Amino acid sequence: MKIRSFILVVMLLTGTLQVSAQKVYKLNRFVDSVLTVRYWRANIDTNYITRPQTKWTLVGRFNVSGARIRSMGTDTGQHFETKLQADYKSTVSVGVSYLGISLNLSLNPGKMLGKYHDYELGFRSYGKRFGFDVTYQDASNFKGWHEVEGVRRDITTSEDMFKLRTLNVNAYYVFNHRRFSYPAAFAHSYIQRRSVGSFMLAVSGQGQHGKVNEKGSQPMDFKMTNIGIGAGYGYNYVPGKGWLIHISALPTFIVYSNTSLTTGDNNIPLRYRFPEVIITARSAVVKQIGKNKFAGFSFVYNYCRIGDKESLNVRNSKWLSRLYFGFRL
Repeated sequence: MKIRSFILVVMLLTGTLQVSAQKVYKLNRFVDSVLTVRYWRANIDTNYITRPQTKWTLVGRFNVSGARIRSMGTDTGQHFETKLQADYKSTVSVGVSYLGISLNLSLNPGKMLGKYHDYELGFRSYGKRFGFDVTYQDASNFKGWHEVEGVRRDITTSEDMFKLRTLNVNAYYVFNHRRFSYPAAFAHSYIQRRSVGSFMLAVSGQGQHGKVNEKGSQPMDFKMTNIGIGAGYGYNYVPGKGWLIHISALPTFIVYSNTSLTTGDNNIPLRYRFPEVIITARSAVVKQIGKNKFAGFSFVYNYCRIGDKESLNVRNSKWLSRLYFGFRL
């Protein structure tokens, strides 16, 4: 009886596993078919851009980023100017894409070794018609100088002295999306075959909060929120088979701004001065190697300028460069 009961249990478990395996197989087939239809249904002019013939894409990247903030103005009748640059951040990342849907993992060796406590988060989506990138940076390691009435002193900040949090959001809409491909330069889910350009609409946003607690000086608190709307142009140049050179600039004029700088009990006003802008510039070089390999370099630069030099003027810049190599499987 015990042997029969054991055999019956094994048969039931085997049958259950077979049913579960069949359900998983059917679900995988269904998901794959939906993604495949979505992948190939792209409304594009194949004389200019095409989809890669493979489903999988693997990409390894080496990333370097940096940030700079510069302010100038008048505090209690004295002219001041400050220029600070964040330590460069280097990361190594690996990306996996299946039919245009990607997942990326990044590692920062310097942070893992405890060299600094800064961190940065990023989320990017480059579509053929719509796209955006969002970055958040929490940084305290800056180097630079501060000058008051011509007297300059060097500054090296620390986590206890200076804290700067920055959020950048940039979105675009491509008019000539059937022929001009942003993803061909940055996401590798398309291949640009012929040179073409496109006008684009753009929306930009930036939020920033900085605090300075330096010994012997009054604490300083800086807050900034900006939203800009504008338009720009991008161009994909194909100088030869397998090559792509991309360049684009998206200037946006600030339509909403809320900025303040407080030193102790003194609030320094920010006066509007035309033009106040947020500019996003991108460039890339991509080389197709053989049938299923590619390599390249990309660069994204964000710049914001607001205010008047006579009261308070703030200029922010942030950049990200990438060197990468990929396979299509």
